[in-house]
Amino acid sequence: MQPIATRLTFVFCVLFCHLLVAQTANELKYRIHIKKAVGKITLDGLLNEADWQLAERTTPFRQQFPYDTAVAVQQTESRVTFDDEAIYVSHVVYQSRKYSALSLRRDFPHGGGTDLISVNFDTFKDKQNGFHFSVNPYGVMREGLITRGEEVSNDWDNKWDCRVRNYDDKWVVEIRIPFKTLRYRVLEGINEWNVNFFRSNNSINERSGWAQIPRGFRGNSIAFSGTMIWETPPPKPGANVSLIPYVTAGGSADYLNNRPWSNTGGVGGDAKVAVTPAMNLDLTFNPDFAQVDVDQQVTNLSRFELFFPERRQFFLENSDLFGNFGSMRMNPFFSRRIGLGRDTVSGENTTVPILAGARLSGKLDNNWRLGLLLMQTGRKENVAVAANYGVFALQRKMFTRSAVSFIFTNKHNFFEAKDRRNADVFNRVAGIEYNHASSNGYWNNKFFYHRVFSPESRAEPYATGAMISYGSPKLAVEAMITRQGENYRPDVGFVQRIGQGLWRTPASAEYTWFPSNPRVNRIINSYGVGIDADMTMRSSNGQIWDWDFTPVIAFVRFRNNATFRLSPLRYDYTYLFSSFDPTNTGGKALEKGTSYTYRTTRFFYSDNHARRIYMDVQGQIGEYFNGKIISLTPSFSYRYQPYGLFSLITTYNRIRLPQGYNSTNLLLITPRLDLTFTKSLFFTSQLQYNNQVNNVNLYTRLQWRFKPVSDLFVVYTDNYFAQEAWTAENRYYAPFQSKNRALVVKLTYWLNVSSN
Repeated sequence: MQPIATRLTFVFCVLFCHLLVAQTANELKYRIHIKKAVGKITLDGLLNEADWQLAERTTPFRQQFPYDTAVAVQQTESRVTFDDEAIYVSHVVYQSRKYSALSLRRDFPHGGGTDLISVNFDTFKDKQNGFHFSVNPYGVMREGLITRGEEVSNDWDNKWDCRVRNYDDKWVVEIRIPFKTLRYRVLEGINEWNVNFFRSNNSINERSGWAQIPRGFRGNSIAFSGTMIWETPPPKPGANVSLIPYVTAGGSADYLNNRPWSNTGGVGGDAKVAVTPAMNLDLTFNPDFAQVDVDQQVTNLSRFELFFPERRQFFLENSDLFGNFGSMRMNPFFSRRIGLGRDTVSGENTTVPILAGARLSGKLDNNWRLGLLLMQTGRKENVAVAANYGVFALQRKMFTRSAVSFIFTNKHNFFEAKDRRNADVFNRVAGIEYNHASSNGYWNNKFFYHRVFSPESRAEPYATGAMISYGSPKLAVEAMITRQGENYRPDVGFVQRIGQGLWRTPASAEYTWFPSNPRVNRIINSYGVGIDADMTMRSSNGQIWDWDFTPVIAFVRFRNNATFRLSPLRYDYTYLFSSFDPTNTGGKALEKGTSYTYRTTRFFYSDNHARRIYMDVQGQIGEYFNGKIISLTPSFSYRYQPYGLFSLITTYNRIRLPQGYNSTNLLLITPRLDLTFTKSLFFTSQLQYNNQVNNVNLYTRLQWRFKPVSDLFVVYTDNYFAQEAWTAENRYYAPFQSKNRALVVKLTYWLNVSSN
């Protein structure tokens, strides 16, 4: 396998190196100078200081949606300046007092529905990583980290401030971002950062930016940034140490294991230390993630484990450095393996105690990034053994936006016997990848090879693959080939089909038209067609296990941001290498060694989320293994702007199988209420009824942000039986009888020990 990998790597590099250039056109065309302020900048949204009058203004913003060939209809003017402690950004956003906003909650979600103005800083000019800061007309703030060139994570929290003033024809924003919040370096001579300003305007369904971004790309794509030139260098970053202690109090009960209500509490905390201007050390002791939002349940009709995203902040900063290896179905590191597990008695996901941890991550210089993660977990009955986790990641920038990356993971069960069932003493993975991203943002490609090391020598302990992806405003093509060895079992990773040697070859293509007829394009922004296919086969004998093929996909994107997709006919083939109940409810299983070909019609509609009432829906109808299926997932949302959002998501699956098998109606209902009383007081409540796993989950959270990044949380959770049930111990549980419940009060406080 290794010689094949070597040849593929060589061909891959030669094929795409000619696409790389040293500097993008936007960096040369869009340039803004930042001058040091002479006087004091008062954060009041007035912009009446002389330094703002002297600051260079941006050139007119250009549309990104619905067109990308004209200046914006409603303009925005941005300026930048700085002093010894912070960088200041101002925006004059021309718009009448008709605003759209989802809520007053900090870190409001992406995906439309909110008027906003953003600034994105790429301080190292690598076009892959950056800092994102957004503000809406009500002065609500959102910060995030940009990874992989355009993906923004809202779970990063840090200190900055802003003020907004509203007028009849505009709203004015003034932002202060302390230098200690950013990661950057200071060079001798001229210093430059990549920067872009981007606006979403729901009143006329327009998105625009200073440095032009082609439609078809995300507004936060830093591949299309302009250049910010420092007339005098920014201050050299000084010592920066922050302590974030917490204290909790509350109680919990576990009725399934006959554990009545008992009081709980604890103390712990995090520390952030700037080791260098671009390298950060995060420490955690006895961490508690009680305030983390509950996972959104889904109906599982597959034969495999489902992937849920990471939500805990400690694991999120520079998470791309650790977690973007392999593919979505085959990743050597998945941070949710640390501190989370499934209780073998109740079947519920639960926490595993984390004793302490440390993460060193950031840039060594302009070309090298380093990540080191160490965590120690405790033992929990019926869930997990005590283990030490270690992850080492190293990335070397290549050309303009490409990189070669290396990862090494280690899970060591220090305190467990070597012959303990299903638990090796250690499990290690080493992997190398080449990620290619062209300077124009059109090409994104990957090649990877990973290998598992464990106490016992096993055949085929590796995974390898290559992906080619091209995406322009009109044409998008993606193809991948992966090879998973039979014993590729990364204990700290995510593998959907573990313990199987297989080849997988997914591929898709789409072509988009943008109508020029004014009668059409005032309603339809774009439309197109596509094709999609995926095949999985056993590597040992070439036997096909699964394939799906959609010969035609039609889609329309409307001027108001609504989207409709239709797959009139999708073919699926499944060979069962083990027995399987298609309802996943414990009914009669289809026999191992049988195969099924079935056809369905599928559709998806996403509404305009700027409306007060909007609806999304997706579904499928047709054949399902040896029976029939009707699947619908409608989502209704109502917002009382900007104070509240109520949503109701329902997933209904009507499965009808031949006599003797388990025909069923699976229902998952999720009402959710999100209230923002003020910009510092929030309430969230969510109920999830899932008859497939016989569970009703209630989650409520009250959050008071009494200081920047300092919070008081009151969290209540409860799990009930959705239907009557008998346990293995022959115990009877009535519908809506409680399984477990907990009440937690958590106080966190951000304390700066030193600053610039």
